[in-house]
Amino acid sequence: MNHLVFWLVFLTALAIAGLRFWQTFRPLAKAPSDMRWDRPMERLRGLVQDVAQHRRLLQRRTSGILHAMIFVSFFVLFTAIVQAFGAGMVPGFSLASLGGNTWIALLQDVFALVMLTGVGLAAHQRFLTKPRRFEGSNQKDAGIIYLLILAIVLSMLLESAAGIAAGDTSGSWRPLSSLLAEVMVAIGLVGAAAGSAKAVFYWLHLLSILGFLIYIPGSKHRHMFTALPNLFFRNIEPKGVLPEPRAGESGLNAIADLSWKHQLDLLSCTECGRCQAACPAYAAGQPLSPKLLIMDLREAMHEDPGGPLLGGKIAEETVWACTTCRACMEVCPLHIEHVPKIVDLRRHLVEDTKVEPLLQSAFANLQQQGNSFGKAPRQRARWTKASGIKVKDARKEPVDLLWFVGDYASFDPRVQPLTAALAQLLDRAGVDFGLLYDAERNSGNDARRAGEEGLFELLAEHNMSEIAGCDFKRIMTADPHSFNALKQEYRRLGADWTVLHHSQLLLSLLEEGSLAPPSVPKRRVTYHDPCYLGRYNGVYEAPRAILRHLGHELVEMERSRANSFCCGAGGGRIWMDDSAMTERPSENRIKEALALGDIDTFVVACPKDRVMYGAAVEALGVADRLAVLDLIELIAEGE
Repeated sequence: MNHLVFWLVFLTALAIAGLRFWQTFRPLAKAPSDMRWDRPMERLRGLVQDVAQHRRLLQRRTSGILHAMIFVSFFVLFTAIVQAFGAGMVPGFSLASLGGNTWIALLQDVFALVMLTGVGLAAHQRFLTKPRRFEGSNQKDAGIIYLLILAIVLSMLLESAAGIAAGDTSGSWRPLSSLLAEVMVAIGLVGAAAGSAKAVFYWLHLLSILGFLIYIPGSKHRHMFTALPNLFFRNIEPKGVLPEPRAGESGLNAIADLSWKHQLDLLSCTECGRCQAACPAYAAGQPLSPKLLIMDLREAMHEDPGGPLLGGKIAEETVWACTTCRACMEVCPLHIEHVPKIVDLRRHLVEDTKVEPLLQSAFANLQQQGNSFGKAPRQRARWTKASGIKVKDARKEPVDLLWFVGDYASFDPRVQPLTAALAQLLDRAGVDFGLLYDAERNSGNDARRAGEEGLFELLAEHNMSEIAGCDFKRIMTADPHSFNALKQEYRRLGADWTVLHHSQLLLSLLEEGSLAPPSVPKRRVTYHDPCYLGRYNGVYEAPRAILRHLGHELVEMERSRANSFCCGAGGGRIWMDDSAMTERPSENRIKEALALGDIDTFVVACPKDRVMYGAAVEALGVADRLAVLDLIELIAEGE
């Protein structure tokens, strides 16, 4: 009779859970295709590495450790689930022959304690410590999951304890259950009464497991089932290559337009808030939280997958707030792809001409003049006069190095002296270099990330055509945004060049002795990793090696390398209004540097950073305490 009841309960729960799973995952079956089945071994290696190392989770040590405690305990305690269901399905089922009364029993007790500790720490963090990254997360859902896990583990322990109190001889291998059994004996729960209690706790254990299974499809903890697939199907293309829009697509404005992988992202989000904590837009008081964006998209996925997103679940201001710095994607334990979704939403806004005036003006300048300043192309190389060097025209004569200067380095008066200084350094080192002069156009990197796909293609095609007509061996740029376009985006379009950032070239010149470190007093410096140089292209060591070569003392900020904080200029944000920010990301970053103590120099390796952080120290009134210098200025110092 007990087995009949078990099967009725089990099949009913399974049917309910199956229905809920189907309702949750059904949209994926109708979603557009996405090529994520390529390079399976590479994907598998990445998945195993992520799971084994727990690297992203352990970036936040407390959260990572408690998650690891729960994660490992789950696999050990799965043996208890097998015992419970096996006993209900098959009369006389037991794991005794495999060590169910010995080492498996011991592991169950030990990891039951580990699980309870992990859940306790998680509850303490979520409901008492309350990190800011949990703002907006579903706290009720987390509480229900904690209670269900407690019910599963405690009922398992109490069932074992009641068995021991009833005369089970396996207690020597179950220290925690034996301790609970002593309490039961002390209160008179022995013999037949203990046997009845064991049956009650067995059913509580069983119902807790089934309740958990039924609840999970509608919970963020469904990532127990989606995490591994989401990791396996993650984007393994170069980080600097933005996914192309589908043929005929005018951007994203309905969940039904998202591929199955992007919809799987929505279902996999754990609401941990790591992305939110790393987001410069959120820190600046902008209406963007990468976490809440994913949650809103997930809600739309279930409520109205075909309905318009923009102006509904997603505000236009939220979409434009993003700097495309990729910090959210870098810290996400499940490799959720926030930035491509945001750019796709922007594509729709651009298609619908819903663009703020400053950005629209930048687009017009790029379209008409090939630069965001709206200057005539013939003015692009005027800075060469200040350098005192006759720079070759790479369109007319062969060069070893083709220098792609970029807009800010060419036109911004705050950066032009650096550009001239770099030309002088190259000339002094004997580098054979030349320019495209007025044939150079903006690389289009930020136009593409602002959603103007057609404009990017126009700029890219022009630059590639002009570069193809030159005779050179390698390309160099000091602008990380241009570096990303030349190295990553143009390669997708057929380019095959050796592309260097100026930090890489300057380091090689210092190492080979073509440039000598200046004889000047040594500085105590900190270095800012530009997003499109570091996170997108993995160039971290060259700038630091230059600082060591120059003899300066480098003190790292807490947010550095892959976890560097954004200046706020990327993704077209440098062309947009930032007056509504509570604190500009650049000012936030300067405060972080000042908190290091006796730092006299904030080192950058990007023209936009030179502008953004130069303005930030002025706005904060600390220009007399902290100098903002490019690597170029440090090498040319004293001349």
